[in-house]
Amino acid sequence: MLLSRLLTVAALLPVLALAACGEPKDDASSSSTATTTAASAATCQKANLDLVAGGKLTIGTDKPAYPPYFEDDDPTNGKGFESAVGYAIADELGFSKDEVSWKTVPFNSAYAPGKKTFDIDLNQVSISDARKKAVDFSSAYFEAPQAVVVPKGSKLTSATLASLKDAKLGVQIGTTSLQAVTSSIAPSTQPKVYDTSNDVVTALKQGQVDAVVVDLPTAFYLTGAQVEGSSILGHFDAPGGDRWGAVLAKGSSLTSCVSFAVDALQQSGELQKINDRWLSAGADAPVLK
Repeated sequence: MLLSRLLTVAALLPVLALAACGEPKDDASSSSTATTTAASAATCQKANLDLVAGGKLTIGTDKPAYPPYFEDDDPTNGKGFESAVGYAIADELGFSKDEVSWKTVPFNSAYAPGKKTFDIDLNQVSISDARKKAVDFSSAYFEAPQAVVVPKGSKLTSATLASLKDAKLGVQIGTTSLQAVTSSIAPSTQPKVYDTSNDVVTALKQGQVDAVVVDLPTAFYLTGAQVEGSSILGHFDAPGGDRWGAVLAKGSSLTSCVSFAVDALQQSGELQKINDRWLSAGADAPVLK
């Protein structure tokens, strides 16, 4: 299922990966159009919310909905990272599971200008200044870490940053991955730097490098559709990661409340639990320390 969805977007994702990795990221504190300071548990009670379908929170996402973000192509089952995040936001706002409705929304349509048929959209949409001209974003519910991808039969098996110091690493020029390798791994030899994401993939396929470093979403795509037999050795946090936010209609009265809910989940540790369940253990991507 992951492979079929990934192959569908194969022509587009390398471009998206370059854009996501290469552009400066917005600060998470400024990711929503409306500030969360005006929101509170009292003002954000579900009875006070202006919803597209009265009494239900409508959440949009693309179809097929693929792992590790959704499981079994079914956002309603609560399985997968973004399915779990959606229900957690809903719960924070007072909605039970049967008061949540999922709607199919093509990826590009989610942040296009115009009226929305959803209250929020969860579909790995990166927060950017360009997109904020057309839609609102909640506070970030995820910041993509960096991931180390190794080819089939790799001799790199120890999931630690120290084990990578003497490895021949490949990265794409102008990306946060290059910064992450330099600051977090500090390899004994300079990483090989490539002009494009396709060059990085080719380098891994042809054995020019022992491993490549990309952001985690790109790693899922690379191992699922581009390099047969490759795997994610692990992932690690690094500054400048790609931030995802819930998408809302421009000027939505819900924006501050959704951000309030995301912030509450962040502070309680619930978002980290969901991350650990579905994007670390659930995706076979251990943390590199």
